Amino acid sequence: MTTEVRVPTLGESVTEATVATWFKKPGDAVAADEMLCELETDKVTVEVPAPAAGTLGDIIAAEGETVGVDALLATISEGGAATAAPAAAAPAAASPAVEAPASSGSATDVMVPTLGESVTEATVSTWFKQVGDTVAQDEMLCELETDKVSVEVPAPVAGVLTEISAAEGSTVEASAKLGVISGGSAATATPAPATAAAATPSTGGKDIANAPSAEKAMAEAGLTAGQVEGTGRDGRIMKDDVTRAVAAAAAAPAAATAPAATPVRAPVAADDAAREERVKMTRLRQTIAKRLKDSQNTAAMLTTYNEVDMTEVMALRNEYKDLFLKKHGVKLGFMSFFTKACCHALNEVPEVNAEIDGTDIVYKNFVHMGIAAGTPTGLVVPVIRDADAMSFADIEKAIAEKGARARDGKLSMAEMQGGTFTISNGGVYGSLMSSPILNPPQSGILGMHKIQDRPMAINGKVEIRPMMYLALSYDHRIVDGKGAVTFLVRVKEALEDPRRLLMDL
Repeated sequence: MTTEVRVPTLGESVTEATVATWFKKPGDAVAADEMLCELETDKVTVEVPAPAAGTLGDIIAAEGETVGVDALLATISEGGAATAAPAAAAPAAASPAVEAPASSGSATDVMVPTLGESVTEATVSTWFKQVGDTVAQDEMLCELETDKVSVEVPAPVAGVLTEISAAEGSTVEASAKLGVISGGSAATATPAPATAAAATPSTGGKDIANAPSAEKAMAEAGLTAGQVEGTGRDGRIMKDDVTRAVAAAAAAPAAATAPAATPVRAPVAADDAAREERVKMTRLRQTIAKRLKDSQNTAAMLTTYNEVDMTEVMALRNEYKDLFLKKHGVKLGFMSFFTKACCHALNEVPEVNAEIDGTDIVYKNFVHMGIAAGTPTGLVVPVIRDADAMSFADIEKAIAEKGARARDGKLSMAEMQGGTFTISNGGVYGSLMSSPILNPPQSGILGMHKIQDRPMAINGKVEIRPMMYLALSYDHRIVDGKGAVTFLVRVKEALEDPRRLLMDL
């Protein structure tokens, strides 16, 4: 029986890819889910697993060829195949497996769980168990770190951890094997030396081949691998990396004596260097940095300001907070008022809730509200879907639940995708004024700030009022100044007279 190996779904708006590397040759035995080849798109690198065990037959698409979605890559003849493939057979394995003598009973592989839409790899950040340890079913074995969230991996069965296939610091693809659990007594397992888990190869001495398309592009451009910064797995150079290097070289002044790669630190005194601490950025922090900079580079971002008198909202909240808590089981905060006010304003100024797709404007007839939340590992933005159709109580419950799970690192990828507008509350940290940065591809973000008593002129008299500065950052490519100011004024009006929200005024 013959099984076809085809190009998997490459992601939204991606229609073709280049075959970068084949890990197997015709005639090689392959196990089910063993990595066969790697595809390179203009956005991500995709690894193609074997759909069945058997022997690799013909390779239809050779390295360097461009293929479309669902195109035929190769065939596998089932039968006579190896029953299993070691995890180190795929180049993604960044360190050798750590093994203990197998115990009696069946063995169960510990696999990388589903990482979420568009996430193809993760880094093993921490192992909570060592080889030889007894584990209970659903007990946490290790923690994976993606560019957006941390994922804990529970034990699929009870038994003894007899193998760690991916050590801490290793980069693993979706559905890769992390370890093996065998049934039986823990006494049969011998812990591996502590140094084994740390035997991760240095990234500086990587022996992973660069993408063939990148090698060709470097040869054409006259560049060496040392002049190109690789962003692929394990520092692998991809075609896009070469394109960026060529563009950077062309933009550099003609008098430059060396290509500008990464900024060089100024010299540091020896006594100062001894007191410094260097910590590698987490994948989450790297992604935050990249997305924020991309937002500034892409959008024509502008910020407009206003201020709101919080007297009426605070009075309404104080009057009903006890009844609200008693009936709904959640505290009445300010975020539900701001969420409602923004939904009301977005209905009148829909371009703030829209996004740009090429030369099209995509208007959203719904509001998926992103609520920015600070966590110990960095900023995340959980999304409250269809916030425009929710009550105050539903909004408060959703904010409380997602905020708690964000702080614990328990949010799923789906819960942080699809937002159409974002609210960021810097006031909880004491911020009096700031310009929030857009969360692409959204076109607007509202910045809340600290409530501060200030003297205000009210009907010709000076009164002390609780005031808050509001900031709306928007993409000027799609939102005109009139629309941005109108949006912020509608939010101000709704908060200064909350009855307008009930009457849709």
